[in-house]
Amino acid sequence: MGQNEDEAATIAQLHSIRQSIDNIDAALVHMLAERFKFTQQVGTLKAVHGLPAADPEREREQIQRLRALAEESHLDPAFAEKFLNFIIAEVIHHHERIATESTK
Repeated sequence: MGQNEDEAATIAQLHSIRQSIDNIDAALVHMLAERFKFTQQVGTLKAVHGLPAADPEREREQIQRLRALAEESHLDPAFAEKFLNFIIAEVIHHHERIATESTK
């Protein structure tokens, strides 16, 4: 195989891999949207019943669970924890907004 053919094969392989990454990114966005639909329901329940937006014990349990799943999947547990902490912060923000809106 000549250099041009080798380069073309590499570019085709790169394109294929990137297409797979794009598909996974789309799936992640859809999964996050579904997750946030459920956390919105939790926020509404908390607001209606006067419960706090944050649940530190639940958050600790989720972080431990996600770190274990990350280890099983050969993903850096620290990265998984940072990712979940980012999601948790956003969920708490949503819950606080829901609580504020429900008291108006």
